[in-house]
Amino acid sequence: MHPMLNIAIRAARSAGKVIMHATEQLDKVEITQKGTNDLVTSVDIEAEAAIIAAISKSYPDHGFICAESGEQGNKKSEYQWIVDPLDGTTNFIKGIPHFCVSIALKVNGKTEQAVIFDPTRDELFTASKGQGCQFNTYRCRVTKAKDLKGTIIGTGFPHKVKHYKETYMTILSDMYDDTADIRHAGSAALDLAYVAAGRYDGFFQIGLKPWETAAGELLLKEAGGIITDFTGGHGYVDSGNLIVGNPKVVKAMLAKMRPHLTPALSR
Repeated sequence: MHPMLNIAIRAARSAGKVIMHATEQLDKVEITQKGTNDLVTSVDIEAEAAIIAAISKSYPDHGFICAESGEQGNKKSEYQWIVDPLDGTTNFIKGIPHFCVSIALKVNGKTEQAVIFDPTRDELFTASKGQGCQFNTYRCRVTKAKDLKGTIIGTGFPHKVKHYKETYMTILSDMYDDTADIRHAGSAALDLAYVAAGRYDGFFQIGLKPWETAAGELLLKEAGGIITDFTGGHGYVDSGNLIVGNPKVVKAMLAKMRPHLTPALSR
């Protein structure tokens, strides 16, 4: 295992302990609203601090781009850690056991290491560039589905950008007709890990942030999957609009989505 991946795992588990300890006394968790339908808790902040501390202990000259505290550490370093300490905050607040810690390391702008950790199930998804994707200690791959027939597709409602509601619901309805079923579980990072591990056949969502997708992107690529924007391009990094799965599933999802896209979503 790459030493930086090992440190990332250690940091993720440290954050997981903070989160799971807090689940025992949810009534004491402080909650604030940082945007429309966008909540942050004292646990998000504490878990993020635990991650930064764990990584900085081994790599004091590295930088961080964090979901809650923004840019930290050495902003000019070639090593930048992309951190979402608690993806699925609303689930956590409500006591729904589906959330995760997401950590990725970019070296000169390219993602080299990735960890997504589900502390409720003690499930660890990891990847090092060029070394494949692992679920706990086992190698994992995306599914071999050839089209949408019989597939399970993950998604997330555009709850932070509800002006896309009508377009999204039209896309969802059209795609649902060809799938076995669609899941909305409430943690995009964990959904991406599920596609990489072969639990979901694909996934799509509008308006995700870089810290929600950075680790999952590497997991997917190392598991044989691809990631595109809603037109099949690479604009998802800026727009946060993405589709993932094996190449054939992504092609089928794009075909379903294309007739319904507005200019704002065509990127």
